[in-house]
Amino acid sequence: MQEHTISMKNEKKVKKDEKKVAKTLKKEKKSEKKRGKGFLWFLGISAVSVALLIGCQLFFEEAISGNQVFYENTKINGINVGGMNVAEAENVVLTDMLNSKKDIQIELKNKDKSWTLYGNDFEVTNKIQPVIAQIARHGRKGNFFQNKIKEKEIQENGLNFQISYTNVLGNIDEKLDDIISEVEQESKQASLIFEPDSKEVFKVDKGQNKVLVNRDLLYENIDNALKEDKKISIDIPIIEIENSFDLEALKNSVVKRASFSTSYASSSAKRKENVKRALSNFNGMIIEPGQTISFNETTGPRTEEQGYNNAHIIVNGVYVDGVGGGVCQASTTLYNALILSDIEILSVNHHSLPASYVPLSFDAMVSGSYSDLVFKNNLENPIYIKTYANDKEVGVEIYGQKFEDGIEIKRRAELIKVIPHNGDKIVPDTKGEYSNKILYKGEYERVKYPREGYESKGYLQYYKNGELIEEKEIRHDFYQPQDGIIMEGVESPVEGMTIPASDVKIIKPQKVNAQTLENVKIKLEKINPSEYNP
Repeated sequence: MQEHTISMKNEKKVKKDEKKVAKTLKKEKKSEKKRGKGFLWFLGISAVSVALLIGCQLFFEEAISGNQVFYENTKINGINVGGMNVAEAENVVLTDMLNSKKDIQIELKNKDKSWTLYGNDFEVTNKIQPVIAQIARHGRKGNFFQNKIKEKEIQENGLNFQISYTNVLGNIDEKLDDIISEVEQESKQASLIFEPDSKEVFKVDKGQNKVLVNRDLLYENIDNALKEDKKISIDIPIIEIENSFDLEALKNSVVKRASFSTSYASSSAKRKENVKRALSNFNGMIIEPGQTISFNETTGPRTEEQGYNNAHIIVNGVYVDGVGGGVCQASTTLYNALILSDIEILSVNHHSLPASYVPLSFDAMVSGSYSDLVFKNNLENPIYIKTYANDKEVGVEIYGQKFEDGIEIKRRAELIKVIPHNGDKIVPDTKGEYSNKILYKGEYERVKYPREGYESKGYLQYYKNGELIEEKEIRHDFYQPQDGIIMEGVESPVEGMTIPASDVKIIKPQKVNAQTLENVKIKLEKINPSEYNP
């Protein structure tokens, strides 16, 4: 009995489970059916999309290939292409444009300059095909994008299109580039103009703005203009970038560093001319940082062919006539202006005799064969040289960057000692050079007086706000003493001849003592008092 009861329960459970399974299977079949329908819908949409894409592609290809025709009254560059396909329209328009190419005239203007390009200057090219194809998308029958109302309006009123002649002009970019290169300019920084002979020695050059051509706009303007006419005039569009600068700062960047002048009031006209000529070679000179200048190279040979005159020069301690006499005063004047400007001197030499126009150790002797004045711009900026001359003096001015505030440079000369001369030397006139004055022994003619020599030093003194802060020795020179020269005749007087006593006084060797040194100092201080002050 018990077993039968258990069997009945199991049987009910099995039937219940079978119903569950049947229900689940039914639900799954329903879902599967829905999924099938969705997949078919997706395939349908995809097929339509692909068809549309293929249709559009075929449509555009058809338009471009020219299988369809333009509306009636459609004009391109004034030519009626109605009823033509793309290829036919292209052929007709291109032929007309090429025939008209010779009439093209493009004038480009910039300020007071102009350039003209003619149609025959250009090579032939054909760039109208894509333009015609683009036009065809708007001006052909059956246009996908035109609705019926719009299409009717087009048919009634027609369509007008313009193709620019730039589409048939080959190498136009190259020709425009040539013109653009003449218009464009790089910026130029503002600078000073050195005019040494003007009242205003320095003037300001404001420099130059950077100028660029707006190429895109230029091409666009030409392209648009050539749609309307074959003869056009275009102002070249430019972009100007202003060059800014500080005018006052530029003016103050260069100052007069020093000036120096020497007197030649007592010189002959020919000597004055030589001094002026030599100095004029330096007038207006601009010397860049690190640049070296030679006086001899700058002035060139001092010859008559170069315009130099005969005047007194010093040769072996004697004043004689020579071409270019006085040039050493030019070099000396320049030298002193340079050292007062604190410019580096690479080479300088003193004369055999002291110069009357400057103190000891501040002269600068030049000779084309063995002595030169050489200097170097040791500053960070250029230096500028101005020279001037009148009937009484010559001068040099040096311009450049400012000294440190309050700085001033002065000179000081120091006489170390007097070097005694050896008196007169009597020389027989064996060559007869003075035979018109002396013939016999005992007859004398003075050629040269003896001169004492000097040892001296030159100093530069640096002052700040009036107070001496440094003294620098720049020269240590020895001006050698000079023997006096007396010529004596060489003939022996005949018997009974009396030779008159000569009025030439023979000078004995010099004796130097403390008083001699003091007397020389006093003499030098009278000539150049300021430079010899202790």
